[in-house]
Amino acid sequence: MGMRIRQFLRALSPKQIVFSLITLLSLMLYAILTLWSGHMIGGLADQQAAARWDQEGGSAQVSCFLAENASLDEFQIMSFEKQLEKSLLEVLPADGQGGENGKRLFIDAYSSLGRITVTSEKGKLEDVAAVGIGGDFFQFHPMQLVSGGYFSGNDLMKDFVVLDEEAAWQLFGSNDVAGMGVMIGEVPHYVSGVVKRQDGRFAESAGLDKTVVFVSNESLGAYGKSQGISIYEVTAPNPVKGFVSKCLKEKLGVEESDMVVVENSSRYSLEAMIPVILAYGARSMQNTAVKFPYWENIARGWEDVRALVLLLQIFLLAVPGLIVLVFIIKKWKNKTFTWKDVGNFVLDMKDKAVQKVRREKDKWEEF
Repeated sequence: MGMRIRQFLRALSPKQIVFSLITLLSLMLYAILTLWSGHMIGGLADQQAAARWDQEGGSAQVSCFLAENASLDEFQIMSFEKQLEKSLLEVLPADGQGGENGKRLFIDAYSSLGRITVTSEKGKLEDVAAVGIGGDFFQFHPMQLVSGGYFSGNDLMKDFVVLDEEAAWQLFGSNDVAGMGVMIGEVPHYVSGVVKRQDGRFAESAGLDKTVVFVSNESLGAYGKSQGISIYEVTAPNPVKGFVSKCLKEKLGVEESDMVVVENSSRYSLEAMIPVILAYGARSMQNTAVKFPYWENIARGWEDVRALVLLLQIFLLAVPGLIVLVFIIKKWKNKTFTWKDVGNFVLDMKDKAVQKVRREKDKWEEF
């Protein structure tokens, strides 16, 4: 084998060896970029709710971010949930309507951004950044738990709080504080869990360079400074492309001009990346005054990275493609055959195939 390879290389000209190495290197870099980008995007837990909820596929995760002059209330959300359920039941087959093993038809969450003050016997967080949550927020945004657990926005009791490690140390001098009490607006609340804050350049630029606490939407509205419910997220069966997204735009009760709707489950696909690439220089120019939460800012940062990687991948495929095309053109110009030769070759192959079939048929008849 080694001798054959050496003979093959000796038969190549220096120029052919260089172009072969360029082609091989381009394809290797393309494969490396594909694996790396797939790994990094797959690690964005905030964008994978549909995959976690429906492992068989067929569901979509869709997020809606409202402008500063628009907000939702819980009545609007309940009304949308009923309309979405009705729409899904009208189009889904009976065996795809949930209910088996207690599984719901869809999950959703809503949240508000703001600031709040949290105190304990040992410390105080003054006017700290807060996310007021409702519904299944932590199913959409799972974080690494250091101690304790999450709470649900659907719980009857609204007096829970999730702290990050820095907040836990400031309030208690420890991160093992699940079940401990804090005061929010002179009302007792209890630490449900402590989470590890995301790190990295994107996370810090997106707003996670400082402490963030998670409380119920009701607590943030009553005892803190809330900007109102400005984020709604849903994961539901998507019987046809864009079904859930269309329902959200038409039935949430907010003017489409006052919201940005993102289909998270397909946002990094090739089809979704094309508009990002075309609008690369103008992506930061928003006509709608939407304040994105930290998880969406991180996701948008990775959209820019994915767009650049995609452009580089296209270039890495174009290089060997161009080399092969030039090789074919040169061979064609230096060809020693005519179209008549090609036609004779095809007819010859056809005759051989017919003869083979006849021989096989004769063998079966003799048998």
